[in-house]
Amino acid sequence: MPQKTKILLVEDDTSLGYVIKDSLEECGYEVTHATDGNAGWQQFSKNFYDLILLDVNMPLKDGFTLAAQIRRKNTHIPILFITAKNMQEDKIAGFKAGGDDYITKPFSMEELLLRIEVFIKRTKGTDPDELIFMIGQTQFDFPNLTVKGPNTDVRLTQKEADLLRFFCLNANRVIKREEVLTKVWGKDDYFLGRSMDVFITKIRKYLKEETEIEIQTIHGVGFRFINPSAKVDEE
Repeated sequence: MPQKTKILLVEDDTSLGYVIKDSLEECGYEVTHATDGNAGWQQFSKNFYDLILLDVNMPLKDGFTLAAQIRRKNTHIPILFITAKNMQEDKIAGFKAGGDDYITKPFSMEELLLRIEVFIKRTKGTDPDELIFMIGQTQFDFPNLTVKGPNTDVRLTQKEADLLRFFCLNANRVIKREEVLTKVWGKDDYFLGRSMDVFITKIRKYLKEETEIEIQTIHGVGFRFINPSAKVDEE
């Protein structure tokens, strides 16, 4: 029987904490609920977790402080902030503290579950050879969401990283649009397709200095990610 995914929930609102914990456990997750930052740190220090959900405004130690403390010990565990704040500077502070994503109250449990699933898929069951990619002289570090080259140092969003990783794993072959949407976004949808085009434009910008690298658009079909140095599986 596979081991349950373990989540640390640090939320001082006991009613909301109960609702989140109960809902996640119904979906098969194992959840530990701490009600303040210090208690959250104590739980993190003595147990293993696959993902952390952090409220921002908490007694004794706020979420940003706790996230930064966690990051000093673990650089890979996904951290998702749960907060009533929606100010741009608060989001930036969260990312600087080491957060991977932000969900603003009020939110639906469906939205929270979908975001959690994205991070769990990223960190569980991934072959080590599928985490770090060389794209020309540019290194793409999937777990840390970074693209670094001679003159490039970019932190990706999770979706940008998921998309670039899919391209890297399928380099030098024609990929249909619906395949990209289904594998990266979970479904083939017109509006998601428009969003995908925006992400592809951003990735092209990040790799613009790599003259031998190209994301070709094959009209009416999909894309081909040209990377001469990529491994090619023999048929």
